[in-house]
Amino acid sequence: MQQHTLAAPITQTGVGLHSGVTTQVQILPAEAGSGHYFVRVDLPDLPIIPAQVAAVNHTVLSTQLGKAEVCVRTVEHLLAALSGMGVNNARIEIDGSEVPLLDGSAKVWVANIAEVGLVAQSVEKQESLAIKEPIWVYQGDAFVCALPAPETRFSYGIDFDLPTIGNQWHSWSLTAEIENSSASFAAEIAPARTFGLLHQIEHLQKTGLIKGGSLDNALVCGSEGWLNPPLRFANEPVRHKILDLVGDLSLLGTFPVAHFLAYKASHNLHIQLAQKILGLGF
Repeated sequence: MQQHTLAAPITQTGVGLHSGVTTQVQILPAEAGSGHYFVRVDLPDLPIIPAQVAAVNHTVLSTQLGKAEVCVRTVEHLLAALSGMGVNNARIEIDGSEVPLLDGSAKVWVANIAEVGLVAQSVEKQESLAIKEPIWVYQGDAFVCALPAPETRFSYGIDFDLPTIGNQWHSWSLTAEIENSSASFAAEIAPARTFGLLHQIEHLQKTGLIKGGSLDNALVCGSEGWLNPPLRFANEPVRHKILDLVGDLSLLGTFPVAHFLAYKASHNLHIQLAQKILGLGF
């Protein structure tokens, strides 16, 4: 299969979840083989930050990429949208240090990509390597693993004390056909919004996080239920965790053929798994 890039530029402006700062992102077509990379257009010399595992330098409640003192935070939803929609190469220009959260999902990015469309490039995609033996990363009862499988699949489980969320599982398969895979990603995974627990919000704000969070860009759950229903799916929280996992593992450049299975995991565990896969020579 050929590599693909965007047929036209995409521009979005919005507030960053953690910084609370408004930034503009312009996603441009990029040369075959260049992958996804960020360009900080607000800084001298326009520093480039590659969307690669080696560039990850922070994983607390989001994934941050950095090079020297330059960084871009909360990249996972945008990268998931690009990968889930079959965009292999993209130049992402941003005038600040955090990607806008928009509505808390990848729905807007996916709609933008679908609107401009893709163009095939003259270079073939890198062949996806198959995981031959199970690879595990865990912390306590939380884990993420890559298991040998005939297709690339993402399965996730979460478990919260709040009965409104409780125990949820979901599984989604990345098919070989770009059109079918993009359609299923756009319908099943991309619309799932980030979520938070009401009793944790004050603490997070005191530690300098979620300055840009609101009921317009995140689901919030308390002991009495959701503060801002309705949900887009009955199990929207766990679907969002798959969105995060897809975005984090997209930093590998191409998804291995494997069943990625996670339970109560985090960005940190996602990235540890990606690092372990790279260590095997992927």
